[in-house]
Amino acid sequence: MFNLGSMFNLGPSEPVVGKASILLECPARQVFKFIGENLFLNYPRWSPEVKELEQITNGPVCLGTIARQVRVDQGHRSESKFRITIYEPDRRLAFAGISDPFRCIYELQDEHHPGSARLFFKFELLEIQMVMRPFEPMIRTAVQGGAERTVQNIKRLVESEPGA
Repeated sequence: MFNLGSMFNLGPSEPVVGKASILLECPARQVFKFIGENLFLNYPRWSPEVKELEQITNGPVCLGTIARQVRVDQGHRSESKFRITIYEPDRRLAFAGISDPFRCIYELQDEHHPGSARLFFKFELLEIQMVMRPFEPMIRTAVQGGAERTVQNIKRLVESEPGA
């Protein structure tokens, strides 16, 4: 049988991954409080592409918390819902798209000298829409740049907070 999808290699795309890490001059506890416990206050601060952010579930941020966001990335407006999939205080926070195939992972490691932590960030776009596949190299570049900006923004904000 004729399969147009396999002829043009139109199966699932490879995930687009952006990774970055940075040394922060504050303890992992303080960083996690900023990115995890205070996610709904601070996420738009370190990711200015987030124009609207709404917690859908009630209570403090925890495993299973659901949110809705509106983003404007390079002029493109998108709305999505995501769920907290990992919530390990002072160590890891991750959320994944419910309505769109993406995942964000923030991981903290205490450094050898007291009062410092290393932040590892990974963003994964798990699928590229068919219409966007011709632009995949540009998308990969933008995602990597976004990962690097994310850790820089978090560093700048967390280190400038009182008690840093």
